[in-house]
Amino acid sequence: MSLFWGVLLGGLTVLAGSGLALGAALGLTGLLILQFVAGGSTFVAIDAVWNVLNSFTLSAIPLFIMLGEIMLRSGVSEKIYAALSPLFRRIPGGLLHTNIAVCTLFGAVSGSSLSTAAAVGSVAYPEMTARGYDRKMVVASLAGGGTLGLLIPPSLSLLIYGALTETSIGKLFLAGILPGLLFAGLFMGYIYLRCLFHPELAPKGRAKGAAKDVLFGVLSLWPFILLILSIMGSIAFGIATPTEAAGIGVIATIVIGRFWGSLTTVTLFRSFYAAILLYASIAFVVMGATILAQAVSLLGVPQTILETVRAAGLGPLAILTAIVLVYLVLGCFFDGLSLMIMTLPIVVPLMVGVGYDAIWLGVIITIMIEIGQVTPPVGLNLSVLVSVTKEDVSLGDAAVATIPYWLILLAGIAILVALPQIALCLPSTLM
Repeated sequence: MSLFWGVLLGGLTVLAGSGLALGAALGLTGLLILQFVAGGSTFVAIDAVWNVLNSFTLSAIPLFIMLGEIMLRSGVSEKIYAALSPLFRRIPGGLLHTNIAVCTLFGAVSGSSLSTAAAVGSVAYPEMTARGYDRKMVVASLAGGGTLGLLIPPSLSLLIYGALTETSIGKLFLAGILPGLLFAGLFMGYIYLRCLFHPELAPKGRAKGAAKDVLFGVLSLWPFILLILSIMGSIAFGIATPTEAAGIGVIATIVIGRFWGSLTTVTLFRSFYAAILLYASIAFVVMGATILAQAVSLLGVPQTILETVRAAGLGPLAILTAIVLVYLVLGCFFDGLSLMIMTLPIVVPLMVGVGYDAIWLGVIITIMIEIGQVTPPVGLNLSVLVSVTKEDVSLGDAAVATIPYWLILLAGIAILVALPQIALCLPSTLM
């Protein structure tokens, strides 16, 4: 076992530290373990990669990425923002609440934290800074709200988690709904209290909107709401698989983007191109992680770790705390999806082995990835939003302003540990 850990840690340190792509570093480390620790069993890597990439479930990933990219470029985010803005105009925090609400809705179709933050941020930041909102507060709300794109289904992280751990995608999607809404509510609660005591952060609306304007604005979102319901409803009630629902969603998004948004043939092909590039980068990491996972599984490492933990007398809560701390540290250096793919082969068997539910665990790991999205120096949500502001707000200022949202996400894990049914009630009721 000491040889295994030496090759694993040494290989990852040298290969990843050399600047090699993470997928290549993971795959080559896995091949080294198969060759020198598992007695030359490198041939199993080919079958493992083929089986994963040939998975019908995993084929939903490029479709959901495509759906999000089309939505990002079709101008639909502007329609959603304009429709929801009057709803929060007179509440302390004003358009900051709109940021969270739009991120929540946009996350229900994009599946990506970065797409959500970029789409909403590009619309919200110029509008809000022109109205005198505190720039750091605006960026922080967009960074925090953007994380909801990873948790609220359809979620790329839950999709990959389900495909790699052979867990029901439908149940994972349902498990993400209530925690996602919980975080949206907590974010809005923080904004309300902060702006109640510091009203200069969010100037009040210039004019009071009529109730009918608010109602018409919300009702105008019916094409978007219909898209969300068609995707999630078809999965939840067993009408379609996630892959089939994603395919229907792409077609519906093109129609909505063309007739409700500003989608053109040029932007459609740009969306396809961006989706291909993003999927290629994800698939490359999945290939490398699959090879490493096969090596780890072949040597029975998760079982050995589990037995060691049991012999040490550590309780499930202590193990969970240790895993959370590991994710917090690694989240500073790896992007979320890569970190998840890299750690699943060891973390999931260990946590399930000590009694945690695999569906619940998928939600917890996704939240940890969300925390990584707003944790520098990687903090991809922060980097994207700094670009959106054209470096009006520095990465350091954005990171400091986002600390309350970081703490709320961490507190959310404690809530879900104390009340796991928040995540499990919908999957157990509907599926």
